[in-house]
Amino acid sequence: MASRILTATFAAVLGLTQSVTAFGDEIGPPEKPDLKLGFIKLTDMAPLAVAWENGYFMDEGLFVELEAQANWKVLLDRVITGELDGAHMLAGQPLGATIGYGTKANIITAFSMDLNGNGITVSDDVWDQMKPNIPTNADGKPQHPISASALKPVVEKQRNAGEPFKMGMVFPVSTHNYELRYWLAAGGLNPGYYAPQNGDTSGTLQADVQLSVTPPPQMPSTLEAGTIQGYCVGEPWNQQAVFKGIGVPVITDYEIWPNNPEKVFGVTEQWAEKYPNTHLHLLRALIRAAYWLDENNNANREAAVKMLARPNYVGADEEVIANSMTGTFEYEKGDVREVPDFNVFFRYFATYPYPSDAIWYLTQMRRWGQIPEQKPDSWYMDIARKVYRADIYEQAAKSLIADGTLPASAFPDFDKANFTRPHEGEFIDGVAFDPKQPNAYIDSFPIGLKGKETP
Repeated sequence: MASRILTATFAAVLGLTQSVTAFGDEIGPPEKPDLKLGFIKLTDMAPLAVAWENGYFMDEGLFVELEAQANWKVLLDRVITGELDGAHMLAGQPLGATIGYGTKANIITAFSMDLNGNGITVSDDVWDQMKPNIPTNADGKPQHPISASALKPVVEKQRNAGEPFKMGMVFPVSTHNYELRYWLAAGGLNPGYYAPQNGDTSGTLQADVQLSVTPPPQMPSTLEAGTIQGYCVGEPWNQQAVFKGIGVPVITDYEIWPNNPEKVFGVTEQWAEKYPNTHLHLLRALIRAAYWLDENNNANREAAVKMLARPNYVGADEEVIANSMTGTFEYEKGDVREVPDFNVFFRYFATYPYPSDAIWYLTQMRRWGQIPEQKPDSWYMDIARKVYRADIYEQAAKSLIADGTLPASAFPDFDKANFTRPHEGEFIDGVAFDPKQPNAYIDSFPIGLKGKETP
């Protein structure tokens, strides 16, 4: 597995560890300048690649090795053990670890890496069965967004034949798991429940559709082998199915929940407390990278595609990565549509770790049984503030404003309460999300645990 190590001369070190201003005080030089950061081979690791390639880490006096990880569990475990200083993470991973679902550890995030970026793909055979259930536009192409109700007859037919319908997602606390479950439930299909208190972490209790974990790069081959009949994953692995002629993306997460939070950059709380200056310098580099990715109406995306195509980053063909990274998305072969916000890295204040993001993930953990017991609304608020560290983000952002690197207009108004992420659109089922009333939100769904119910 290839990795890239940034080296520097002693003279460069002396020149690049100058302090920057924040809150009227100085951010001192990094306590730990040599870092190893992990990622999974997905296009939304782009801020890390850009920060390395454009020299933003170097500008902050950081000498960084970026290393691809085998899967999300290995990545999280290596952050916890200290083998990695931090990593590109699923937005639900710091939350799951903090509340003890899976490996218990205090993980925090002070940087949201992107919005949107996922899709749900089904096999060609399943698509052929779904198509008669989908309305068409005047040009004969399917109307979008496509509801899971179009999949329901296919699932029922297979169940009546005594065969379970199987789909893949990347990790139990992944956005992909919750988005796939949300889409299925909105179409009348129960994706099943977790019962960790009984030792059942399969998530398939009472399931109409059985969901299982598959690492992102393996999704297309697992679909082609027939082990699963569909999946939810980030790019470029939906577009890869189209290029290989084995599957059809039926919906993007932008269509399920416009401008939804996706990945974060995570570190242990202990690491952040031990190396506060390093953390701030790291955040400064990542914020600059995200800004570059969306700058001038995505003018730098073609250059980013070339970076990401390298084997040490994503390692897919440039054409496959560009299919979604440059503002389009291909559904059925030849059905290319404009989706300018499929990948958002900075606009809409994408990098700010809003507490509402954390609360949505926690509500879905409760809805599907990963949180087996009802919790008061205050519990959701407390966990969100503990894990999503907007205070640290603000310090890094204010330093970038103070030294003239980025304008104040690039960030939220820090004098106001930034609790709910702005610019989010309506969910596919029309259910309104109120992060200040998480229990009422959970109880509003026809499918899912409610009140004091346990799986």
